[in-house]
Amino acid sequence: MSEKILNDAIVQQVRSAFQKLVGPVGILFFGTKNRCEYCGDTRQLLEEVVVLSDKLSLNIYDLEEDAEVALRYRVDKTPAIVITGSDGKQMVDYGIRFYGIPAGHEFSALIQALMLVSEGDSGLQPKTRQFLRELNQPVHLQVFSTPT
Repeated sequence: MSEKILNDAIVQQVRSAFQKLVGPVGILFFGTKNRCEYCGDTRQLLEEVVVLSDKLSLNIYDLEEDAEVALRYRVDKTPAIVITGSDGKQMVDYGIRFYGIPAGHEFSALIQALMLVSEGDSGLQPKTRQFLRELNQPVHLQVFSTPT
């Protein structure tokens, strides 16, 4: 493994934030051996994050070799991160995906997503929850960001 990605100050901040984790969170990493500039760094970053709490687990997949798993989670590019939570009995896919390395501001979004999934509650207001329950057509929402 190369040099650590997270410095000691960030490790302490994340470890402290992870004290508030409630339920287990599964992280699925999808990489590939070919044509993936940030797969190695993304995997290393996730490995550094999951050791900060016993409530986190990491499963590593190859997009081509584990094509059935990738298809099940609708992953078609790398590096990809899928975040799953527990409903008490099984792990649940909430549709949260990160593509590319979550560096810079995206790192805080990754940590926040892990914490929200662990709590099992989105924090949405009742009015918003009702609106979402009444949706009768699929919605495909994507947020794009670029490194700064």
